[in-house]
Amino acid sequence: MKKYYIKYITALLLFGLNGIVASHIALSSYEIVCLRTFIGSVLLVSIFLLTGNRFTFYKSVKSFIFLAISGIAMGLSWMFLYEAYRRTGVSIASLCYYCGPVIVMAFAPVLFKEKLTFIKISGFISVFVGICLINSQSLEGKGNMFGAVCGLMSAVMYAFMVIFNKKADKITGMENPVLQLVVSFLTVAVFVWLKQGLIINIPRESILWVLFLGIANTGIGCLLYFLSIGKLPVQTVAVIGYLEPLSAVIFSVLFLHEYMGIIQIAGMICIIGGAVWSEKF
Repeated sequence: MKKYYIKYITALLLFGLNGIVASHIALSSYEIVCLRTFIGSVLLVSIFLLTGNRFTFYKSVKSFIFLAISGIAMGLSWMFLYEAYRRTGVSIASLCYYCGPVIVMAFAPVLFKEKLTFIKISGFISVFVGICLINSQSLEGKGNMFGAVCGLMSAVMYAFMVIFNKKADKITGMENPVLQLVVSFLTVAVFVWLKQGLIINIPRESILWVLFLGIANTGIGCLLYFLSIGKLPVQTVAVIGYLEPLSAVIFSVLFLHEYMGIIQIAGMICIIGGAVWSEKF
């Protein structure tokens, strides 16, 4: 099992670096996401076909529709997230984004007939309090309110992504993430096309960062992620998964010198603690 743990943790750390890499790219948030999903899609589709896999999604139209909605939600979620990176900083945006799993948990009783226990309710309350704390400056009018809204919308879209992906139960294996990423790229590409056309002028100093974000953080990261989560216990995947927002916060403090006050640190503890509490038990 050791190699699967290594793959999973490596993927989470790569995802945690997203905001750091994006901070070195002199493009708009939607342009970054468009390039990221395009490069990642090309890489994953190539690996999928070269390893002898074949697409079978056309055999289940209903599942493909659910997966397409999930891919659209993922594209929107990343656009909101990268806009939040720019407006509120990597640390706060990442913590807002990772409220998504808790939103899924809150709707699970209605959508998946799962029982909502006291532990899950207390975890949800803890995460909600954490969100209020880390965005306290915005709530008081001293921070970037639009950035905070973008962060929360990225979490809502994340929840839609997970919910509809779970409903696409007929499309499994590597085909699932490949199709989802391709649909995500098409979604963002249409948005960019309507806004400015499909020509994106990448500054010379940003080219290597764009390639790193697309190949390492998206293509390789997604590949390692989906190759490992099927081999690890579900609870382990859920709990260790919070290494991603935690690492994003640590990286932002180390590399971007972002400041987090006592209130924001308390919010971080509430969000990650509440989420792990509800997942673990």
